[in-house]
Amino acid sequence: MNDTQHTDELLRRSLGIGRRRFLSTCTAVAAGAVAAPVFGASPVHAAETAAPATGRGQQLVPADKRGIILYTVRDATGRDPLSTALPSGFREVFQQLARFGYRQVEFAGYGQHANAPGGANLESVEGARLLRSWLDEYGLRAQGNHGFIPGSWPLTSADLDTFKKHLEIANILGMDHMGTGNDPTGSAYRADWDAAADKWHALGEIARAAGIKLYTHNHDAAYGFLLDGGPLDAQGRPTRSSGIRKLEYFLSITDPKLIWLEMDIYWAHVAQYKFHTYTAHDGSTKENVFDPAGLVERHNKRYPLFHAKDGVVNATNGQGYDMVPFGTGVIDYTTFFSRVGHRNYHNPMVEQDNAPSSTDLGQSLEHARIGYQNLAALRRR
Repeated sequence: MNDTQHTDELLRRSLGIGRRRFLSTCTAVAAGAVAAPVFGASPVHAAETAAPATGRGQQLVPADKRGIILYTVRDATGRDPLSTALPSGFREVFQQLARFGYRQVEFAGYGQHANAPGGANLESVEGARLLRSWLDEYGLRAQGNHGFIPGSWPLTSADLDTFKKHLEIANILGMDHMGTGNDPTGSAYRADWDAAADKWHALGEIARAAGIKLYTHNHDAAYGFLLDGGPLDAQGRPTRSSGIRKLEYFLSITDPKLIWLEMDIYWAHVAQYKFHTYTAHDGSTKENVFDPAGLVERHNKRYPLFHAKDGVVNATNGQGYDMVPFGTGVIDYTTFFSRVGHRNYHNPMVEQDNAPSSTDLGQSLEHARIGYQNLAALRRR
């Protein structure tokens, strides 16, 4: 078995995908022949296309926990309502998402088109009150925001004031959680993660005083291996790893009463594909396949939110996947949500980074609809 075959086999086994299904997906992607989802299909058909997710068991995601991050439909909130009949601006997008069945939204900032009701910038107390009125109007709840985390450390007065303003906005919107779309640090070194933990503890204390749980989001790099030993490089930094992953180290040194996490399940699976071997302190190569659901199982209450996005296998792009509408890919969400349990605690947010289209202006909302149908269709086997 060559290196590529070995990596693909690790990915297949860790995802729980049958060999025939995995190989057929890889072949289709390589040939450029993966069937495109039928975005114009009826809601029933959309749910049926995610055959592995259907069944008669317990719903894995209760109705009141089905959410979406607004980044998925950012083109719609940013659209000029005077130039289109499509939903545009926060209010009309909220209305459409509620029609699909969503009950929760996660913000990705508070900007919209200037011609939408309320104007371009709703990042203020007044703007938050307006947004809250629309959320209430359509039976939606705000559950988090990828918003402002101070860049300074120690905190500047300006950054501290802005952070407190965002906490006030979060409270007006009714959020239990407020966070960021970035990792605590992009570094591979323990000293930098220690510094990040100090900063996040300070921010977490401020957030707790405001009644908000502060969370950090992950991308694949955060689940790479920490460089924490072995020979030093020219700058005096370690070059080898004990095998602990960066975000796992962050979990081990931070207070669970101050800092929470939002796992992006797609990027966690990309990390599973990319980071499965490391160079140990003694110079040997060791294997350690990442298990995203296993990490959540070990730290369940620290993961109140998820990004639920899907992918089809691509063994040629260095990431293992290409992003597709939720429920139309190969990531085994039935197994993931069954393993992590606590269905009334976790808040999965459908996300698709590439949902907006410059040629099909209704695509992001259509993909949001498909995502809802497939999230609602997940059943325990």
